[in-house]
Amino acid sequence: MLELIGVLLVVQGGGGLINRLAGSAGPGWFVQLRLLPPSLHLAASVVVLVAGVALLFAVQAAKRRRGSS
Repeated sequence: MLELIGVLLVVQGGGGLINRLAGSAGPGWFVQLRLLPPSLHLAASVVVLVAGVALLFAVQAAKRRRGSS
């Protein structure tokens, strides 16, 4: 379940970041682009992306620890 949440965060953050960097005018289906003011779009996308990557790394580290015990 945590892996799924991590993947969704990576997709939302990465997609939102690409959307803004490409200059798209519409928010698409990216949550942070629909909820936040435009001045926060890039920062929010980076935060969501980093949170997703951190969660995925944490899940993988926990799996390795359980497997080596």
